[in-house]
Amino acid sequence: MPKLKTNRAAAKRFRKTAKGFKRYSSSRRHNLGHKDRKRKRHLRSGGSSLINESDVGRLEQMLPYHR
Repeated sequence: MPKLKTNRAAAKRFRKTAKGFKRYSSSRRHNLGHKDRKRKRHLRSGGSSLINESDVGRLEQMLPYHR
């Protein structure tokens, strides 16, 4: 059976953890200099969150070796 390809865009955005898949909040990568302190603080809020149960099947297809 041939090897499966990992979706590289998904691999850069999601990580597999013990509880499921984790995603990082948007607007926290670059251009932080012009965003005000309050906005950055509210975006921080833990840094990441888990993916909803209904989307896990789709992510497992895109990331076949991260099960």
